[in-house]
Amino acid sequence: MCGIAGFFGPSLFGADIFSQTLSEMSKSISSRGPDDAGIWFHEASGVGLAHRRLSIVDLSAAGKQPMESHSGRFVIIYNGEIYNHNETRRELEGAYPAPAWRGHSDTETLLAACEAWGIENALKRSVGMFAFAIWDREKRELTLARDRVGEKPLYYGWFGEGQSAVFLFGSELKALKPHPSFVGGINRNAITLLLRHNYIPAPHTIYENVFKLLPGSFLTIRIENICNKPTPVKYWSLPEVAVAQQGKHSNILPGEIVGELHTILKMAVGRQMVADVPLGAFLSGGIDSSLVVSMMQSQSIRPVKTFTIGFEEDGYNEAGYAKRVAEHLGTDHTELYVTSEEAMSVIPQLPVAYDEPFSDSSQIPTLLVSRLARQQVTVSLSGDGGDELFCGYTRYLATEKAWKRLSLLPQPARHALAKGIQAVSPSGWDKLAHLFSLGDRTLGGHRLGDKLHKAASVLASRSVDSLYLGMVSHWADPEAIVLNATEPRTQLSGLMPELQSLNDVERMMVLDMMSYLPDDILTKVDRAAMSASLETRVPLLDHRLIEFAWSVPHSMKLNGGETKWILREILSQYIPKSHFDRPKMGFGIPLDRWLRGPLKEWAEDLLSEDRLRREGYFDPAPIQRKWREHLSGSRNWAYHLWDVLMFQSWQESQFG
Repeated sequence: MCGIAGFFGPSLFGADIFSQTLSEMSKSISSRGPDDAGIWFHEASGVGLAHRRLSIVDLSAAGKQPMESHSGRFVIIYNGEIYNHNETRRELEGAYPAPAWRGHSDTETLLAACEAWGIENALKRSVGMFAFAIWDREKRELTLARDRVGEKPLYYGWFGEGQSAVFLFGSELKALKPHPSFVGGINRNAITLLLRHNYIPAPHTIYENVFKLLPGSFLTIRIENICNKPTPVKYWSLPEVAVAQQGKHSNILPGEIVGELHTILKMAVGRQMVADVPLGAFLSGGIDSSLVVSMMQSQSIRPVKTFTIGFEEDGYNEAGYAKRVAEHLGTDHTELYVTSEEAMSVIPQLPVAYDEPFSDSSQIPTLLVSRLARQQVTVSLSGDGGDELFCGYTRYLATEKAWKRLSLLPQPARHALAKGIQAVSPSGWDKLAHLFSLGDRTLGGHRLGDKLHKAASVLASRSVDSLYLGMVSHWADPEAIVLNATEPRTQLSGLMPELQSLNDVERMMVLDMMSYLPDDILTKVDRAAMSASLETRVPLLDHRLIEFAWSVPHSMKLNGGETKWILREILSQYIPKSHFDRPKMGFGIPLDRWLRGPLKEWAEDLLSEDRLRREGYFDPAPIQRKWREHLSGSRNWAYHLWDVLMFQSWQESQFG
C-alpha cells in the first residue's frame, strides 16, 4: 500500500522546480507511505512521477519506487498488491528470457509483465488491488490503471488550455494541489450527488476538471494529444461478468457449490495473508468478517490478531459479538471501548482524511478501528464485499417486496396513499405503533413514522429501479437544495448498464457493487486506514471469487428470506450458528442524539441561515426546516443533515 502522484505536460519550468513540485505532491500524501519516498522525471517529455512507500512485500531497497523495467523502457509508480505475482514470475521465467530479478517485490513483477505482455494483458492477468501510473519511454505515453473493483483510488484531471495543458494525477485529491497549474474550482453538480448518496460517485469529484478513474479501466495519455481528454478503456466489466456467469452452476448440487466456494474463499484469504510485516484483521462479529477471520486462523500457525471498536450506547455496539467469535476461534483479540467524546474528537480530522466531502457517518468508527489496528499491525484484512456479492442488505428484499405490491396499484392510487401517510406526522405514527405494540415487529421497529414517510416519498416510482434509487437516496431532490446546480446522471439514474437478464434483486446487487461499494465502502476504509498508515485487504473481492459468486444460483444467496445463505453454511463449519445468527447491525454511531446534544453548537454554526446564504451553495430554507424538526425530536434528519455538515466542514478546512 502506497501513494502515487505525478504530472505530464509541457516543460514550463526547470529541473529544480520539477523536483520541488514532485516532492511537495509526495509529501501531501505521506501517511500513505511513511517508510520511503522517491521521485523521477524526464524534463524533455514533461513527465514527473512521485511515490510514497509503505513497505509490505520486499522491505529492501530493491522494492523502491519509482522503478524502471529491466530494459529501461518503462517506469512505474504503483499502489497496491498483486497477489499472484509469484505465479506470474514463474510464468515469465518459463516463457521469456528471465530478467535478472533485483528483488522479490510485486512491483518488479508487474513491470516485467507489462513489458512482456503489454499493459492491458498484464492487467487482465493480475490478481489484486492496485492503482498505478506507468511511463512508456518508447511510445512517450503515460498510462493510468485501476483494479477491477476499485479498492485503490486514483484521481486525474487537466488544467490549462491548448499547448500549455497539464495532466495531473494522484492517489488522493490533496496530491494534485501542490502543482502550480492546479485550480480548485468547486463542482456544484457534484454536491447534488453528495446529498443524494452521501458520497460522490465516480467519475465525478468535488473539483471541476478532476475525475476518479473508474474501476476496471485504464487511461492512456500521449505526448502529442495531452489536452484531448481520451476516454478510459475498460479491461474488466462487472455487468458483463454478472450476465455471462448467471446460471452457470444451476445444474450442480448445492453441496458441491458450497464446497467449491469454500475452497475459493480459503485460497483468496490465504493469498492475502502474505506479507513481510505484521498482519491482522478487523472483526465485527458479523458473517463476513467472521468468515475471513475463521479462514485466516485455520491457515495460521499462531493466533491471528483481531480488532474491534466498542461503544457504550445501546444498539451501536458489536464488540460483544466479536469477542464471542474471537474466543471461539482463539484469536489474539483487542477491543477498545470509546466514549462519545472520544469518537466525536475525530470529526475535525475527517476533511483531511477524506479529502473531499464524504458523509457516511461510519467513517468515525472506521477511523478509530484503523488507528487501533495500526498500533500492532501494518496490514489488516476486512470482510467488505459480502453483502453486495451474496445478497446481504435487507433493503434488497424490502425493495422487491414493496415493488410487487406497488406495481399492482395504479399511480393515482399510489399518490393518494402517499398523501394519506404524510397526513399523519412521523411522531403520530410512532404513537400509533406504540399503542398497538407494533414498534418492534413487522411494521419496522424503531422510528416507524420516519420509515413510513420515507416509503411515501417513493410510492410514485415508475419501476423497481427508480424505487431502489429512492430507497437509497438521502435528499430526494438535491437540485432544489444546491443553488445553480444540475444533478449528473449516474449508473443508478440514466446510465444504468444492460442488466435485463438479471432479476430485480440481482440488478440492485450489481449497481451497489459498481457504485456504493467502491465510492462509499472502499473509499471509507481506504482513507481511514491510510490516514493511519495501515494497509487494508479485502479477500471477498478477489475477482475470481466474484466471477464464481455470480455463477451461484440466486436461491443459494437468498434462501427463504435468509440472506447470504451460502456464506452462513460455510461459516457454520468454523463457529456455531448461535454466534452469528442475528439481525444485521452495521457499523453505526448515535448520530441523531449527538446532533441534538454535544454536536449541537458545532452544527448550529455550520448550518446557520446567514452562513449558508453568504457562502451561496445551498438554499438555507429546507436545511433550516430539517434542522429545527431534528432538534425538536419530531423527525430524525441526522443523515440528511450530516451530508450538508460534511460539505460545510470540508469547505471550512479548505478555504477557512
